[in-house]
Amino acid sequence: MPGKFEIYQAKDGFRFRLKAGNGEIVATGESYPTKAACKKGTQAVQRAAADAKLVDLTDK
Repeated sequence: MPGKFEIYQAKDGFRFRLKAGNGEIVATGESYPTKAACKKGTQAVQRAAADAKLVDLTDK
């Protein structure tokens, strides 16, 4: 089962969480004032993650 973004209403606005295929929450988003802005936030994460590189800041 593929992962999914869930948008939900929070006390401070709309938020999203990214769930893995097994249902585990792997990321959460900031608060957005509107549902439309929250959807745009999920799209921004999708675009950024597609080409994201892993940078290990513990390596010295």
